[in-house]
Amino acid sequence: MALWISGLVFLSISLAVYSAYRQRQLAEAEAERIKLYGIVGEEQKAVDQTVGEVGLIRRTLTRLASLFSVKKQDRRWEKLNRQLVLAGNPGGLKAQEFMVLKLTITGLTAAAVVMLSPTFMHVFVFTASAWVIPDLYLRQKIKARQIAVSLAVPDLLDLLTVSVEAGLGFDAAVAKVVEKKEGPLADELRRMLSEMRIGKARRDALRDLGERTGVLYLQNFAAAVVQADQLGVSISKVLRIQAQEIRRQRRQKAEEEAMKAPIKMLLPLVTLVFPSLFIVLLGPAVLQFLAVF
Repeated sequence: MALWISGLVFLSISLAVYSAYRQRQLAEAEAERIKLYGIVGEEQKAVDQTVGEVGLIRRTLTRLASLFSVKKQDRRWEKLNRQLVLAGNPGGLKAQEFMVLKLTITGLTAAAVVMLSPTFMHVFVFTASAWVIPDLYLRQKIKARQIAVSLAVPDLLDLLTVSVEAGLGFDAAVAKVVEKKEGPLADELRRMLSEMRIGKARRDALRDLGERTGVLYLQNFAAAVVQADQLGVSISKVLRIQAQEIRRQRRQKAEEEAMKAPIKMLLPLVTLVFPSLFIVLLGPAVLQFLAVF
């Protein structure tokens, strides 16, 4: 058993060191490609998924995922694909590939636990945890991404408003704003511009932008811009109104959360603070009472 553990530790450390070395090599190669060819954004991700260990893992997952029989209208796969889109397509995974990865992690965890501690309770707990953790990670990724997008929308609208009022068209203003911006919202806007360059209509690209993020603020913004474009309304005025409306909604939400805070604090106060306070205040009196009788 000790030999197995030593071998696994050595193998893990070796793989970690080699992976770090290869990641550095790939990062340097990526910087060189960008310098020479200007490959960025979604195009760069597509290139990265075909080289190195990332490409090998990706091809393996794709082959294993092909074993699943998938119906186009299967709601389970549609739901999982939707979650992956909302999470920003981590690793460029599809629903079947994510499921293969999940099964692989669960299987490896079960095998490791059986070798180290072959008791039913340990195997059950660690295997169940390994099955649930990828889903929890995906939900946390969705939540964090939507929060980041929501926080970035008002400032982005202000910059778009200033750019449009300065004389730029909407598409040029978006391109100018995202030039030096980073984050999930900037990435989605770059993808939107790429889709428009290859022929997708602006209204469709904007609606897809709102669907990919699942953020109500961005969906309202997309709908407002599409409507302004159809009716011939000034886009700068629409952008300014949208920025003000989003800030008002965020202020109302913050006030609502502040009003909920006392209720949320009630349970910890009753279960943790008050008992400790009673022990400190009444403990000496109880001890004296017991000493007398």
